[in-house]
Amino acid sequence: MSEHVLEVTDNNFESDVLGADAPVLVDFWAPWCGPCRMLAPTLEALAKEFDGAVRIVKLNVDDNPSTSQRYGIKGIPTLILFRNGTEEERVVGVAGKESLAQMLRKRAGAATA
Repeated sequence: MSEHVLEVTDNNFESDVLGADAPVLVDFWAPWCGPCRMLAPTLEALAKEFDGAVRIVKLNVDDNPSTSQRYGIKGIPTLILFRNGTEEERVVGVAGKESLAQMLRKRAGAATA
């Protein structure tokens, strides 16, 4: 993916997302999804901004159907923020950078408090 946005799979989702010490924002996406590609630069910028406080990862729904089914992903992009192994927030569709940053600030603050 990139230096700041990593890829997760069905195989490592449990350890890399649910077992993470920090909040993790998961982007459920697919390469053929135009809105997913539009969201990628925003997620990259947020990953740099929140480096160390929140991890941002991507999960390809076509290659990882088990995790996608487990979380009831019906449309993409879907962003789910996990903290301590629990889903805390979900955004379906393309969201603006500031609204996502606000969500991450709220959760990153809760994680460090």
